[in-house]
Amino acid sequence: MADRVPIAVLGTGRIGRLHAENLTHRVPAAEVVAVADVVEPAAEACAAELGITQIYTDPQRAIEDSGAEAVVICSSTDTHADLIEQAAAAGQHVFCEKPIALDLARIDRALQAVERAGVKLQVGFNRRFDPNFARARQLVAEGEAGRVHLLRITSRDPAPPPLDYVKVSGGLFLDMMIHDFDMARFMVGDEVEELYTAAGVLVDPAIGEAGDVDTAAVTLKFRGGAIGVIDNSRRATYGYDQRVEVFGDRGRVVVGNPRPHTASTSGERGDAGPPLMDFFIERYTQSYVNELNAFIGCLQTDTAPTVTGIDGRVPVVMGHAARRSLEENRPVRLDEIEI
Repeated sequence: MADRVPIAVLGTGRIGRLHAENLTHRVPAAEVVAVADVVEPAAEACAAELGITQIYTDPQRAIEDSGAEAVVICSSTDTHADLIEQAAAAGQHVFCEKPIALDLARIDRALQAVERAGVKLQVGFNRRFDPNFARARQLVAEGEAGRVHLLRITSRDPAPPPLDYVKVSGGLFLDMMIHDFDMARFMVGDEVEELYTAAGVLVDPAIGEAGDVDTAAVTLKFRGGAIGVIDNSRRATYGYDQRVEVFGDRGRVVVGNPRPHTASTSGERGDAGPPLMDFFIERYTQSYVNELNAFIGCLQTDTAPTVTGIDGRVPVVMGHAARRSLEENRPVRLDEIEI
C-alpha cells in the first residue's frame, strides 16, 4: 500500500465534511482524492474548501473511477449497506458511519460481502477514541475498579434534532442511544444479555407524534453479572452532557464532562465556571481524528480494525431489543431479536 492511502469520502453533509477535513489536515497517512454527494453543491463546496479535484454526484462512480483504495461512508443511513457492498466488490476498504443499517438481515448481507471480498470494515463509533473514555477503558481493563458491578452512562443532547431527521433516523434507540450501547460493551468488556426500557415523550409532543420517544432509561444485564443503566434525553438546557461511571469491588472509574476552558470566577454572586460543550462535534473533536488515524493505521499494518462489523451489528440488536421492551413492557433478551 502507498505511503498515503487514497480515500473517497461518500457524503459531504456535516459529518462527511468533518471527516474530509480531518483526513486532509490531521491524518498524515491519508489523501482524499474524491468526494461524492447526491447534492452537487455540497460536494463542490467541500471539494473547493479542501482542494479536492474529483467530484461526483453518484457515489458508485466515485467507488469505481476515483482510484481510491478505501472509502469513508457518511451518506444517509439507508445507503450505507449498499455502498459497503459496492466498495467491497471493488476491493476497497471501508470506514462507515453508524449504523450499517437498521435491518439486521441487511447488515448481515453487507458483512458477508466484506468477508467475501477480504476487505476491512471499521464502523464509526467515535466515542471509543475519545482520550478520556479510552483511558477509562484502559483503567477498567487493568482492574482499577476491580470486578465490575455497576455501569452508568448519561447521554443528553442540548436540543432535539429536526423532526424530519427523527422520522428517518431509526429513533432514539438506533440513532442516539446506539452510541451508549456500544460504550456499554466497550467499557465493561462484556456482552449484554438482557435489557429493560422505560421511556416517554417529555420534551416535545411532536417527537411522539412522529413515533419516537425523547427521554429514556435502559437497564442492562451483562453476561458476567454486572448491571448497567443508560439514560438519554433529547434536551438538556445546560449543554451537551456525556458522563460514564464504572463501579466495582475495588473502586470506580469516572469520566465527567470536559469544558471549553478551566477558568472560573468567584465573587459576590458565588462561584461560576465555564459551560458544557455546545454539541458533539466540539465534545468529540479529537475522537474523530483518532478514529480515522486508527482506520488508516489498520490498512497500512494489515491488522483488524478497532471497531469491527460485529461491533456495528450488536448495538443495532440492542436498539431493537430496547424498542421491543418499551412496546411490550418487559425485559427482553438479546437472543430474542431476529429481524
